[in-house]
Amino acid sequence: MPELSHGRRMLVLAICCMSLLIVSLDNTVLNVALPSLQRELDASTSGLQWTIDAYTLVLASLLMLAGSTADRIGRRRVFMSGLVVFTLGSLLCSLAPDLSWLVVFRMVQAVGGSMLNPVAMSIITNTFTDPRERARAIGVWGAVVGLSMAAGPLVGGLLVDSVGWRSIFWVNLPVGLAALLLTWRFVPESRAPRARRPDPAGQVLVIALFGSLTYAIIEAPHGSWLSTAPFATVAVIALLALLRYEPRRPEPLIDLRFFRSAPFSGATVIAVSAFAALGGFLFLSTLYLQNVRGLSAMEAGLWMLPMAVPTFLCAPLSGRLVGSRGPRLPLLVAGGAMTVSGLLFALFEAETSNATLLTGYVLFGVGFGFVNAPITNTAVSGMPLSQAGVASAVASTSRQLGQTLGVAVLGAVLAAGVGASSYADTFVTASRPGWWILAACGAVVLTLGVVTTGPWARATAERAARRLKEERPARRTEVGA
Repeated sequence: MPELSHGRRMLVLAICCMSLLIVSLDNTVLNVALPSLQRELDASTSGLQWTIDAYTLVLASLLMLAGSTADRIGRRRVFMSGLVVFTLGSLLCSLAPDLSWLVVFRMVQAVGGSMLNPVAMSIITNTFTDPRERARAIGVWGAVVGLSMAAGPLVGGLLVDSVGWRSIFWVNLPVGLAALLLTWRFVPESRAPRARRPDPAGQVLVIALFGSLTYAIIEAPHGSWLSTAPFATVAVIALLALLRYEPRRPEPLIDLRFFRSAPFSGATVIAVSAFAALGGFLFLSTLYLQNVRGLSAMEAGLWMLPMAVPTFLCAPLSGRLVGSRGPRLPLLVAGGAMTVSGLLFALFEAETSNATLLTGYVLFGVGFGFVNAPITNTAVSGMPLSQAGVASAVASTSRQLGQTLGVAVLGAVLAAGVGASSYADTFVTASRPGWWILAACGAVVLTLGVVTTGPWARATAERAARRLKEERPARRTEVGA
């Protein structure tokens, strides 16, 4: 990629953030619409889970493929293709005649979305080569997630109450088209110096692992052990096959050598934990506010602002702290705040008091606002620019997998607790185990924030970087042989 002026780099960042905005906005807007979908489409709790998880599941399964493909054939080309497919998928979602078709069209959306975020992050990584400038750009990137959280519930609530749930997908159409035209005009093409080979077997194993695991978790409360055990077995077999097969490939879909770095491994687990907490938090909060408190979609959106606004404000601060002081402090703040938020709901039933509910929302927003920048920065820092797409795709995959598991696990816990009763009668008690899980996710972020940011962890990252450089020529020789 040619060296760009400061203004052009800022424009590229803005265009990439537009793609993140529509992908992130889509999830937060849809969460507010869940009770409306439940009423109009006669959806069960598992049906609501699938409207979210069908999207995040496909995203998680295809992100690494999209990242490596973009490095191979061109990031701009793949990014523009993603914008076209995502915008078309949004239009189809607005026309879905029933829940089954909505789930299918959400998967179409996700195919396009898989070509957006990791590729956009790769474009940013290759555009902002200075580490401090890159950290600040990633902070802005994280702030867009907060913006989507702040705008999503309000926009979604307003649209659902005034027009209906189908209108929430219309928002993506003008933004997607504008981003497509701007990308065609202003974003230069870039690709890795040496193309990576496709890994179709690895891709099939990833899809089998994520899909079967998610299905087993979501359907467990509604079926017998015999009906879900085969899917859990497939997940275990796919995982073992991945661990055995991928290291043998000269250019694997998932380069397990990255995980020799403790910071990279820590960032991956932190991403899964933090976004599992986010997915579960939004799912439980939306159903509680509308189905238990009886609020309208707009009122529920306003109640979500105490969580969304701190996320928006803390994300750029986290990016600056990562650039100046490293990832430890932001991760400690993030883990501590998310843990305390979960404990407020688990121990003190924060839902039953406006003051504690507000406090729990603010704490979670602060924690999530601080967690995103250190995840991304750690994932791409120290990695060769030629593999930036793969490294950032692993981080993005971890986020989507976490959100998928969060909705699947906490939704399954809620469904098992509610049973045949109404939400209003049993929600607070049924959701308590879910809040304990959320607190545990925060504790994982806090613990790994300490363990993976010290001298020992940095030493493992340096050794991993040296081994990557030493082993790459050997791998090329094997391929040539």
